[in-house]
Amino acid sequence: MGEFLKVEKINLFPKENAKKHRTYKYETVHDDENPTAVLRRGQTFKMQLDFSNGSFDENKDNVELIFNYGLNPNAFKGTKGVLKVDSTGKICAENTDWSCEILKKDDKCLGFEVCTPHNIPIGLWKLQVRTLMSETTPEKFDYVNDIYFLCNPWNSHDSTYMPETKLLDEYVLNDAGKIWVGSSNNPGSRAWVFGQFDDIVLPTIMMIFNRSKMPHSSLGDPIQICRMVSKMVNANDDNGVLLGKWRDFKDNDGTLPSAWTGSVPILQEYYDTKKPVRYGQCWVFAALVTTICRALGIPSRVVTNFVSAHDVDNTFTVDTFYDKNNKYDESKTIDSIWNFHVWNDVYIARPDLPSGYGGWQAIDATPQEQSAGFFQCGPTSLEAVRKGEVGYNYDTHFLISTVNADVVHWKEDPSSEIGYSRIYSDTRAVGRFLLTKKPLVDDPFGNEDCEDVIDQYKMSEGTRAERLQLLNAISNNDFAKKRWEMPNTDHHDVEFKLNELEEVKIGDSVHLTVNIINKSDQIRTISAVLSTGSVYYTGVKSHTIKEFEEELKIEPQSTVQLTTSVNPDQYMDKLVEHGIMKLDAIATVKETGQTWLGKDDFQIIKPKIKIKTSSKIQARKPALVTLSFHNPINKCLTDCKFNLSGSSMLKNQVVRCADVGPGKKVKVGTKVMPKIKGELTFVATFTSNELSDLTGSVKVNVNREIHGGDKIQSLFTTFTKCYK
Repeated sequence: MGEFLKVEKINLFPKENAKKHRTYKYETVHDDENPTAVLRRGQTFKMQLDFSNGSFDENKDNVELIFNYGLNPNAFKGTKGVLKVDSTGKICAENTDWSCEILKKDDKCLGFEVCTPHNIPIGLWKLQVRTLMSETTPEKFDYVNDIYFLCNPWNSHDSTYMPETKLLDEYVLNDAGKIWVGSSNNPGSRAWVFGQFDDIVLPTIMMIFNRSKMPHSSLGDPIQICRMVSKMVNANDDNGVLLGKWRDFKDNDGTLPSAWTGSVPILQEYYDTKKPVRYGQCWVFAALVTTICRALGIPSRVVTNFVSAHDVDNTFTVDTFYDKNNKYDESKTIDSIWNFHVWNDVYIARPDLPSGYGGWQAIDATPQEQSAGFFQCGPTSLEAVRKGEVGYNYDTHFLISTVNADVVHWKEDPSSEIGYSRIYSDTRAVGRFLLTKKPLVDDPFGNEDCEDVIDQYKMSEGTRAERLQLLNAISNNDFAKKRWEMPNTDHHDVEFKLNELEEVKIGDSVHLTVNIINKSDQIRTISAVLSTGSVYYTGVKSHTIKEFEEELKIEPQSTVQLTTSVNPDQYMDKLVEHGIMKLDAIATVKETGQTWLGKDDFQIIKPKIKIKTSSKIQARKPALVTLSFHNPINKCLTDCKFNLSGSSMLKNQVVRCADVGPGKKVKVGTKVMPKIKGELTFVATFTSNELSDLTGSVKVNVNREIHGGDKIQSLFTTFTKCYK
């Protein structure tokens, strides 16, 4: 009897296969010592076996490939693939089964290509090769390196398939982007480094998979994967990645949400500590989801809803309550309106829903309300949201309210059956814009790369079709229908108009005006309350800055102005993240009982960080980056810190500098070394005890790669220069 074939080497050609599988950017593919094969399911890849003691003879030798997922692989559950290598094997064109086809047989070498099914579980797989002769026990050879199989949105058989494959350059392969934040009057953006190709990302995702306790057999289904990701990115269940916090930050208690520049430092900390990272808010949760989904091959985009409803009681209304003295009653108000809220859309098939409901699906990792006992949301078909189909999984009712709830204001009324009268309903307030980065367009200094996708979530505001969306949604909700059927107060002969502000530069005074027009032929007596305060972006008030009451008489057919001003000394110490302020104005006409309510959210604009680089940047060669801005406030900035991240395998840096005097310029410099050529995005943030939430970004082109030398580290020496 002959001798077993002994495998000397198993070669999966990580770099060569990565180019064809569009995974060449994954850093782990380029590891000098242990390169990892990162492949896409349902697509052929090359392999080669080198034997130490002879050549493959099909008449006497049997060679099997065993692909295993997890600790208990099972072929019936799709977590094990067994392939016999022989001359009869052909690649399965439909990608429905494991298949193999020999390409070459040389002396002591066997080359072939392999294709997986299009629906295998994604993540980390292990390979074992068995060689045997007839009626003998097989010899086993383990491939020591990791193999990752990812979703394949370029493959029409994959449930992540996107027909416009060019868009995948954005939704899967772009490792940097923009997230829109601020106020609806003046939306702004902040750049973010998703960094899905960093070598820490895939191992961290596998840790998340394991902690989720999802059956391995379900990890081939993007519907279940996306729902699980929305649960695991927040720390409310199963020790997820990120702990949310919206106020009351303490020194050294964690990282301010506004200080993060990208996802990689968060995932690195989570992987190292095995504990939830402190802290995040909605745009950070959404950015992490984008990183994870794109790393797995699931097309994903970040979406920001400006004026976003949080409807706690599922009435498809946001209800606010005022007492008989026109004072806001916080104890009665459980719903809220966020200035903006950020979540994700993922592009996947929905075979569990009727035809036409696949494509973009919303998922939300920010812990707001529980779904099926966990803080998770989605995937929700955008088409189901658009049509008001609340019966379709998952969480469709919540998303409909979020983008299209009516805002209803109630005032205490002892004569009313429920103790309150509806004074005003605003059917247009919620869902002003739904902004995302426009694919394949980059505008570092403007908004040309902004796309409004509101039409994918609801019909045009104010149209009959848009009203039918909500009517369809509430059709099976008796409590909601009763709220909708209650009448507004009708007698209106005084017109109120609040002059809305778009933005105010930090350090400038705020001037607010309400124009009041008496359209009647009689004198009208107006009792008004104006309140100005700082608010968190979730709509929760942080501080009341100024409040006053006034009663005035208006002659028939005449106009008066009600004005108030807030100077910087009054608001500066009371600003919170994003610098959002709110004016609440409520007025009652004494003679008719007419009540009017006006609101305006506006943003105090902080300076942008200017980022400058060397005129020419080369891969694997040090380059100077400088960060600067002028201190806009009348205080010295202390405990100053910049964070700088870059896409394309450029690690995060923390750059500290000395105190910065009032009106003075701060300028710091640091050296970086990009690892690969191509387009590179730098993102910077700044924090101090007195001023934070400053951001800046720039795109540069990294020229030809410099080869050779020792293994390059991306962090180099830092110098700082601060002007007081």
